[in-house]
Amino acid sequence: MIKLLVRFGIFVMASFLAIGFAHSADNLEPKTVDGVDLKQYQGTWYEIARLPMFFQRKCAQSEALYTLKGDGNMAVTNRCRTLEGKWEEATGTASPQVPGKTDKLWVVFDNWFSRLLPGVAKGDYWILDVSEGYRTAVVGNPDRKYLWLLSRTPVVSQADRENMLSKARQQGYDTTRLIWREDDSKIGKGEK
Repeated sequence: MIKLLVRFGIFVMASFLAIGFAHSADNLEPKTVDGVDLKQYQGTWYEIARLPMFFQRKCAQSEALYTLKGDGNMAVTNRCRTLEGKWEEATGTASPQVPGKTDKLWVVFDNWFSRLLPGVAKGDYWILDVSEGYRTAVVGNPDRKYLWLLSRTPVVSQADRENMLSKARQQGYDTTRLIWREDDSKIGKGEK
């Protein structure tokens, strides 16, 4: 009887410890990549998948062009294609949150909101993973509300897809809610 109570007590304590560690891990900010080379990062990235977000609600396909500027910031051009085939575009600037560190960026888009509230209308752009050769990237934000799986090509291999999903899950992101890039065959003929 005493052995049974001791075993039960150990089981209960281990359960509480496991729950505590799991809860603590959920509260930690996602870990970012050390030393992102913005020269290699610049260029076109295609969105393979994203978490739902209001400002991309009409996007069936999205892509971003990052161009390194002389001051160390990056010019950002985001393009979104709707199911009807129409393109929408937003331009802005990405800058390091901490001078000299390139893994956590602020992104500010040139729109009425950012002009109305400069310094407030900026978004976190945290580079959580980037593959060798800068072929794929996983990008999110500290509260895990935003997540993008990005690639240099509009289509990725199953292995790359699974790797990006795994990296996102390891960081505590809910990948069951991802919205995946629509195939070209599902897009209407719109203007480019």
